[in-house]
Amino acid sequence: MKTMPRTVWIFSSLLVFTCPWILHGLALLPQENFDVEQFVGRWYEVAVVSDCPHYTSKKKANPGVVALDLKRSDHVNLTVTSATFRNGSCQQTSMQYATTETAGKFLYYVARLGVDVGAYVVHTDYDGYAMMGLLSTERTSQNKTTIFKLYTRSLDVRPAMLKDFKALVQKHGMRNDIIFNETRTFHTCI
Repeated sequence: MKTMPRTVWIFSSLLVFTCPWILHGLALLPQENFDVEQFVGRWYEVAVVSDCPHYTSKKKANPGVVALDLKRSDHVNLTVTSATFRNGSCQQTSMQYATTETAGKFLYYVARLGVDVGAYVVHTDYDGYAMMGLLSTERTSQNKTTIFKLYTRSLDVRPAMLKDFKALVQKHGMRNDIIFNETRTFHTCI
């Protein structure tokens, strides 16, 4: 199998992640005037929707809340520590989100899957909820996947948040097959 020269791969990756992602005819852009300092802190992933059948079946099989702690790792990047309670134990992972020239857009790489991800804070009020759009590309196959996530600052999810999240999902042409994570059985891991 012939591999792509490193310079070509870097250029194509930059092209993919610097242009607005077009999803079903609509550009996925981060919230205007995004403020990362207000965004850092504790979040809970309470709902997700994806166009990836594998991801969707995995989440449906284990719909636990994911606790996220976002901290500045330096003056540029974020460290995102996530924790879920699965199979009787807490599982934690940490990732480095690289900031971009576009406020509210982050990039990271998932080594075990060979996937580059662009994470967009599509909308947030900073105190109650955030709606995220994650656009990933597998390095080997170039398959693209879209995931939308609803984050909340507490486990109390207001109906208005869910209504707005459903509207965002529908606006971007995604199926309304939203997976709601079970908040009643949440165990604190972080």
